[in-house]
Amino acid sequence: MAAEFNKQISELSDSELALKANELRRQLFDARLQKSTSRLEKTHVIGEIKKNIARCETRRSQLHGKTSAKN
Repeated sequence: MAAEFNKQISELSDSELALKANELRRQLFDARLQKSTSRLEKTHVIGEIKKNIARCETRRSQLHGKTSAKN
């Protein structure tokens, strides 16, 4: 799943990455809310969402030249 997500975000522009990160943050909020009310069955989803947010932010940093990609 991570490989698919990385491939998907590698094709996005900076503004699209920002929108995707905001969408993931909303999903994270919803998942945390569901967890607190005991309605979230798959609690591992929270960790996956956090990692995907980090992947988006890392890619945005790479686009801005703040982080050099190691090859």
